[in-house]
Amino acid sequence: QVQLVESGGGLVQAGGSLRLSCAASARTFSNYAMGWFRQAPGKERGFVAAISGSGNPKLYADSVKGRFTISRENAKNMVYLQMNGLNPDDTAIYYCAADNRLGVPSTTPVVYDYWGQGTQVNVSS
Repeated sequence: QVQLVESGGGLVQAGGSLRLSCAASARTFSNYAMGWFRQAPGKERGFVAAISGSGNPKLYADSVKGRFTISRENAKNMVYLQMNGLNPDDTAIYYCAADNRLGVPSTTPVVYDYWGQGTQVNVSS
């Protein structure tokens, strides 16, 4: 069982930045690909970014490419999402997820085995 705890959400003005963190309890964290997903009110949970256990490759949704950066520190069991150039469309609950398959990370939520409780990000115009 892997527990994931997100932090770093909050309220920010358009154009601002936030850094989300996800702490994992996994025994061998590098065995897990990690993903960030988000869900806005009335919408389905959608893919944001993912990273393999080794740190490469990384995948991004088209809507966040060039603005968001996913990274991880395996020695600390941490994964991060640096979000720059935020706009109101980025408002959502952001979830961290872990996938215990080796290889290229997935963009599909159903593939992920473990999920955090989410952290709210609000971007004002």
